[in-house]
Formats: sequence, C-alpha cells, structure tokens
Amino acid sequence: MEQDKQNQNRADAAEATAVQEPVVSETPESEQTPPKKKKSEAKEWIKAIVVALVLVIIIRGFLFEPFIVDGPSMQPNFYTGERVIVNKILYDIRDPHPGEVVVLKVPSQNRDFIKRIIAVGGDTVKVDGDTVTVNGKAISEPYIQAAIDHAHAQGSNYNINNFPTEQIPDGKVPQGYVFVMGDNRSNSQDSRMIGYVPLGDIIGRADVIFWPLNKAEWINHY
Repeated sequence: MEQDKQNQNRADAAEATAVQEPVVSETPESEQTPPKKKKSEAKEWIKAIVVALVLVIIIRGFLFEPFIVDGPSMQPNFYTGERVIVNKILYDIRDPHPGEVVVLKVPSQNRDFIKRIIAVGGDTVKVDGDTVTVNGKAISEPYIQAAIDHAHAQGSNYNINNFPTEQIPDGKVPQGYVFVMGDNRSNSQDSRMIGYVPLGDIIGRADVIFWPLNKAEWINHY
C-alpha cells in the first residue's frame, strides 16, 4: 500500500512538472516582427522621397533654376552648352544692378535670353561703336575689354550696332525697365533691337556656371 502511494505521488509530481513547462506555439508569419520592420522602412523611404521632391519643386520653382546657354551672344564669357544656376529670389529682395548677368523672358520670341544689364530705369544710354555711355559718362567694361582691344588691334570696332536707333529713338530707360546687351556686341539680339526689358520679365541673376565641370565657377558681376 505504502509503495502504491509513493508511486502515485511520483506520478502526480511528474504530471505537475509537465504542466509547468512553458507552451511554445509557432507564430503566424503575418505576426512576425521582420515584415513590420520592412513596412516601417518602406514608409520612411516614401516619406524621404516625398520630402525630397517637395524640396526640389520649391527650390527649382521659387529659389534657383538651371539654364543652358544657347547661342554666341554672350561670348567670350559664356558659350553654347554651358549650364548656369539662376538665382530667382534675388530681385524679389532688391532691384537689378548694372553689370549683372541675367536670364530674361522674351515673350515676342517665346524664348529666354541671357544678357548683361547696362542701365536701369531713369538712366540715359548711348552706344557709339565700342563706347557705351550712361548718363553722359563712358562706362568701364572689363568683361569685354580684351575683345575690344583685339578688335582695335585688327583695325576694326568690336561693336557695329549702335543705340539709339530709328526703331527706338529714345535712349532714356523707363522706370520699371532695364537696358541689356550681350557681351558679343556685334552678334547679339538685345535691347538695341527688342527694346527695354520689363523687370517682370527678368527670371533671375545667373550666379554659377556648373557645367562643364572644368569651367565651373562663380559668375562675376561688375
């Protein structure tokens, strides 16, 4: 009897021990951690891409924009195929200054031009050969002086297009406008032909040449 009782106690103890063992069940794949982590990473990537696109739209639309130089009108300082970054917000802060290189819209031709500002509203401009006067004083143009000197050494003028003209006889720039010319004076369509440029048609100031890389530099404004 005593032996049976001991055997029963051992059996009960073994059963109790077995019950106390933790039960391990397989977790369904849908509840495992890795997929949740992957979903979280995917959401973060999507957020990052959306933020980047928004920044690109803001920067390109309101602050800076790349433009490609097309044509010889700004040689010897800018050449076809060069890429420039245009500062689109500067002239929301202040007015343009003479000597600055700008990109502007020309609605009559449905094109954008890159030119240099020579005079602003209220100034009186005269172009006679290679002498440009603003308000009766000849201006210094170091950005094309070497080209002018070379032309003179060859016995000719660098510029053959004067101003005022028969089409634009008044040399005084109206308020709210600028007078622009290309650095390649004899091969540039500018204010001598298209007239004064409204401030609202100026897209911005060209500040950096970023392509090709071997010509990358900040643009000088005189």
